[in-house]
Amino acid sequence: MLKRLNLKIVILFLCSIPIALSAQTHIDETRRKLFDKNSKEVLVVAHRGDWRYAPENSLAAIENAIEMGVDVVEIDIQKTKDGQLILMHDKTLDRTTTGKGLISTWTLDSIKNLNLKNGIAIKTIHKVPTLEEVLLLSKGKIMLNLDKAYDVFDEVYALLEKTGTVDHIIMKGTASSQKVKEQFGKYLDKVIYMPIVNLDKPNAQITIEDFVTELNPVAFELLFVKDSNPLPKKLAKSLKGKSLIWYNTLWDTMAGGHDDDMSLKDPDKGYGYLINDLGARIIQTDRPQYLIDYLKKIRRK
Repeated sequence: MLKRLNLKIVILFLCSIPIALSAQTHIDETRRKLFDKNSKEVLVVAHRGDWRYAPENSLAAIENAIEMGVDVVEIDIQKTKDGQLILMHDKTLDRTTTGKGLISTWTLDSIKNLNLKNGIAIKTIHKVPTLEEVLLLSKGKIMLNLDKAYDVFDEVYALLEKTGTVDHIIMKGTASSQKVKEQFGKYLDKVIYMPIVNLDKPNAQITIEDFVTELNPVAFELLFVKDSNPLPKKLAKSLKGKSLIWYNTLWDTMAGGHDDDMSLKDPDKGYGYLINDLGARIIQTDRPQYLIDYLKKIRRK
């Protein structure tokens, strides 16, 4: 009887190992790709979650991104009157919830009584999540790019430590390398930081060279309006083996017109151009499933 009991315990333990390991697999694999400076794989970032399926910055939008195999989800952080961190893009409640007014004048318990609206401003059953709820949902499953979190990052970091999700986070910003070191320096060995550089600005190349020298970033988010700018193609070569390149395909002025809309018409001219001609290894999109399907298709070729 005792031997049978011990055997059952061993079997249950062995069966639980794959489950425990799989919870960490996707985060580990995403980080491996991020830190591989010669990576040929492309990471998919869902903008505000899969907001075509559920309201932006909602738990359901993030859950769907996880289900479809997205690598990173971009979310936005705001702070309530009583100092709680919630997910919301705007500073006001009007566009995305059934409430009105500044978030900073509402307490969390009042906001929790509201409902989120969908993309066409219709009330849904979904509620505004706290950052802590999202961290617990995402733990071991998907990395998070935190937007609008820079000014409250001390409070954010306390939640990251509490939930054990420090290694899940990507922060980005437009500050100079010197300012990043001054303002964010104590977190740089713990949290991934990526500079955002507008390639249409005259000092763009110098800014990138400064960051490579001073901070050796994992990746750069690059922006440009038109293909007439020669810098994107130059950087595809000069940053190879140094930092990965992140492009946004949310709208046409972010990546020279090679956005989601162009990709719907001709993905090779949209996503394909960014990947093959401009060296993109991270793409943030409003159509994550479409991008995932395209990447699967080109891998089979």
